[in-house]
Amino acid sequence: MPKFVTIGYGDQEGYDRTAPAIRDAAHAHDAKLQQDGVLMGIAGAPVQVRNPDASHVETADGSFMTSPLPVAGFAIIEAADLAEAVEMVSRTPCAVAQGVVEVWPLMQPS
Repeated sequence: MPKFVTIGYGDQEGYDRTAPAIRDAAHAHDAKLQQDGVLMGIAGAPVQVRNPDASHVETADGSFMTSPLPVAGFAIIEAADLAEAVEMVSRTPCAVAQGVVEVWPLMQPS
């Protein structure tokens, strides 16, 4: 079954503006996804890694890309297709609490 990487973006302000019943339903949906085997986690502090010309490893604290909303979490999901993956994440906290979820097909290298 195809796999997808999801990246959830959201902030506390948007979360707080969302009705508690909607937030609770979104958290219950996340719990169900996890019960069904979805690998999901809250984003920690990122570290950038570079190794130019395989000569030496360089690291820098912080994200490489910026966004108007902070990264809130990640998941690896299995779905029959992109439409099913979108449906699966459409009821998660970031999607319903004024944030956004990106869905990236995870392609196998050839």
